[in-house]
Amino acid sequence: QVQLVESGGGLVQAGGSLRLSCEASGRTFSNYDMGWFRQAPGKEREIVALITGNGGATYGDFVKGRFTISRDNAKNTMYLQMNSLKPEDTAVYYCAAGARSTGLYNYWGQGTQVTVSS
Repeated sequence: QVQLVESGGGLVQAGGSLRLSCEASGRTFSNYDMGWFRQAPGKEREIVALITGNGGATYGDFVKGRFTISRDNAKNTMYLQMNSLKPEDTAVYYCAAGARSTGLYNYWGQGTQVTVSS
């Protein structure tokens, strides 16, 4: 079992930045692929960024160089640095974890709200 707790969400003006954190507990963190997902009202959940246990990262097309995913396996923590935020980035952001190389994310945090004002 893996427990995930997100933090760092909030209200920011367009063009601003936020850094989300996801702290994991329960199992060996480096054994898990991790990811950030988001869901806006009335929309389906979408992938923001994924990172493997070794640090390999992929991003959703909409990120376009604005966000950076990272992880610190020694601290059992994953991060999402978000720059140049847009109102359309407004959503609940979730972190998730899954066994390496399965593509399945079985463990989810409770989510953190990100609101970008215009």
